Amino acid sequence: MARAVPDLRRLRHFIAVADAGGFTRAAEALHLSQQALSSSVQQLEKELDAKLFDRVGRQVTLTRAGRLLLAEGQTLLAAAHTVADHVHRAGAEAEAVFVVGHTPALSGAEVYTLMDPAITAFTDASFTFRQMFPDVLVAGVLDGSVHLGLRRGVVPPSNLAGAVIGYDRVRVAVPADHRLAIRRKVDIHDLVSERIALWAPPGASYYSDFLMSACRRAGFEPGYQVSRVQGGATVAAPLTTGAVAFVTTPAGPAMNGRVMVVELAPVLHVPVQALWQRHTSSAVRDAVVTPRSPVTR
Repeated sequence: MARAVPDLRRLRHFIAVADAGGFTRAAEALHLSQQALSSSVQQLEKELDAKLFDRVGRQVTLTRAGRLLLAEGQTLLAAAHTVADHVHRAGAEAEAVFVVGHTPALSGAEVYTLMDPAITAFTDASFTFRQMFPDVLVAGVLDGSVHLGLRRGVVPPSNLAGAVIGYDRVRVAVPADHRLAIRRKVDIHDLVSERIALWAPPGASYYSDFLMSACRRAGFEPGYQVSRVQGGATVAAPLTTGAVAFVTTPAGPAMNGRVMVVELAPVLHVPVQALWQRHTSSAVRDAVVTPRSPVTR
């Protein structure tokens, strides 16, 4: 016998109760009577044949099944809204706009290169690139306002789907008058006494954590400085910090000759991770993330 699938309206009611911590506040937020809300949740429990809340007076706590449904249900509800929006746009013959969010560690040019297979294949679609900080990026993918998220580093996404779609070679950017600017190649051990420019402190950025880990694997604890200019090109960081920056920009002069990008040894590659909403499909997205050998640049 096939298991019943949750009714989306009742699922929304359940999530509201879980988020509010009780039926009274949830009923007020949903503009429902408490009796109607309680009945809806009870019907959901009957459909799923699982107790979702432990009730003691007016206090409710999630059961193990309830905690699982809350985690999965929020993702499912978001996906349902995304599907409904896609169908509405198709029915209204509205222009398809594919929104790509990316963290500051990825430049617009790099994002374009990653998205080029989809841009070339889907000539009737419009694309919008948005630079976003990591927490905002994840929230946007979760609620469906961002169709594809791109970030440096790889972290298992608990409530999103993800894949590595490319690797970029890491180099070192320094001010043009820096002692390392005349080098053709810099060994990572040459950075022991240098400050490293970051765009977010360690612990707040997977890319920052990746870079700090690379230094620690080389045997030293790096000093760092967070750039006071956010949203600009990563290769510009040495100009505002005077520090060394790890970049994926090609070797050679940059920023009108004010910065020099030098090869790094040993060779270090940083991955690009794509994130998208689970339980959804997209031919545009598939053109970028369909399983293949990740591109190394």
